[in-house]
Amino acid sequence: MIKFDNVCFAYDKNNILNNISLSVKKGEFVAIVGRNGAGKTTLMKLLNGLLKPTSGVVTIANLNTSVTRTSELARHVGFLFQNPDRQICRNTVKAEIEFGLKCILTDNADIEKRCRNTIEKFGLLPDKDPFSMSRGERQKVALASVLALSPEILVLDEPTTGLDYKECMHIMETINELNDNGTTVIMVCHDMELVADFAGRIIVVGEGRILDDDVCRSVMSRPEVLKEASLAPPQIVELAIKLGKGFEDVFTLDEMTGIISQRAKREGCIM
Repeated sequence: MIKFDNVCFAYDKNNILNNISLSVKKGEFVAIVGRNGAGKTTLMKLLNGLLKPTSGVVTIANLNTSVTRTSELARHVGFLFQNPDRQICRNTVKAEIEFGLKCILTDNADIEKRCRNTIEKFGLLPDKDPFSMSRGERQKVALASVLALSPEILVLDEPTTGLDYKECMHIMETINELNDNGTTVIMVCHDMELVADFAGRIIVVGEGRILDDDVCRSVMSRPEVLKEASLAPPQIVELAIKLGKGFEDVFTLDEMTGIISQRAKREGCIM
């Protein structure tokens, strides 16, 4: 569904990405992680045609992004910006959701139906001004406007920045539900706890190249790679690493308590 083939990108001869090759299958949930300036956001913008590679080929849904109009790519790729205020451009929720639909659809009845269904799904008020809403609610409006288009691929740039825990979980559970139903999700995220909870695969980016690309459990077990990217594994993984022998494969709290419980029973301790 998505393929980068020896992709390079440069701003004014300053190399940002160097010989990136990767592929993402339909239905995957992939997290892209790395320090600020590593090239993550540039990678995201190459995914929806906002940027074109300096060299190499990016293919999305069998379309070469270098020669495909951004409007055509938008039929396949939905993009959620880190800051909803850079995405929302209408003064009512209904108008905001209709805006994207009117860019790709001509049937007014279909536009109205999709808009109504999306508003109901997200529990939004159609006549409310998005800019009078909380940051979390504005992010929900931005996400709703993207999902109204029914994209095959959802690209998220730090989707939970600035949200409290409740707002964060609501957004992530909505995204996870979409992924369960077949939507491919690619998410830039600095919160490794969140990555561990939701992503199935991690791509670690550093200095414009891929440092690691594997399932979450495997990447989290390689602290030297995460350190190179100025990242730290989730706290439970850090604890397991410090505890050493017998805890090497621990990835979740349940796994940790399970091992401790088993050891306690063997040693005759009461839990």
